Amino acid sequence: MGDFGVIADVSTIIVDRLTEALRGLDPTDPPTAILSDLENRPTTATLTVFLYEIAEDPTSRNRPPVRSLPPAAPTSRKPPMALLLRYLITPWGGSQETQHQMIGRALQVFYDDAIWTGEELSGSMAGTTEALQFTLTPLTLDQKSWIWYAIQKPYRLSLNYEVRVVNLDSLDVAELRLVQSRTLTGTPVP
Repeated sequence: MGDFGVIADVSTIIVDRLTEALRGLDPTDPPTAILSDLENRPTTATLTVFLYEIAEDPTSRNRPPVRSLPPAAPTSRKPPMALLLRYLITPWGGSQETQHQMIGRALQVFYDDAIWTGEELSGSMAGTTEALQFTLTPLTLDQKSWIWYAIQKPYRLSLNYEVRVVNLDSLDVAELRLVQSRTLTGTPVP
């Protein structure tokens, strides 16, 4: 399950996976992937990963409480908050051909392996049964322009990906007490 660092862990997993995939483009000076707020424009061949929105995943709402399993003390916890993370992945630096190759390689990575589980995860997600599902988000040119306008940068060719379900654990835990005794009252039926 994910603690408060799960969002940073997902971003790191994406950057590491893309950096590994980009090594094949140029064996001598491969492009890299970095986590960026797009404040500074990279000058070398770089693929930036920018988390631009976090939302609650509507498909995972209204889940039941999570109960502890024996031999632990009986507790009930609010279900994890299911998050939907939206990323903007943009190539920078190098030639136009290099930028197109970087974006093509990113598309391959997310298409060939659209669900990441098990050993592919790290940080607070390592060793869990969590799964990250990657979906290329079909945005119109106007919608993409709004994103670039919001961060006050000129429009660039980029990919928009949604990552779901990222579970953020709740801290709201209630102790459950075992039933010690019970009393039944009623009226006899004639």
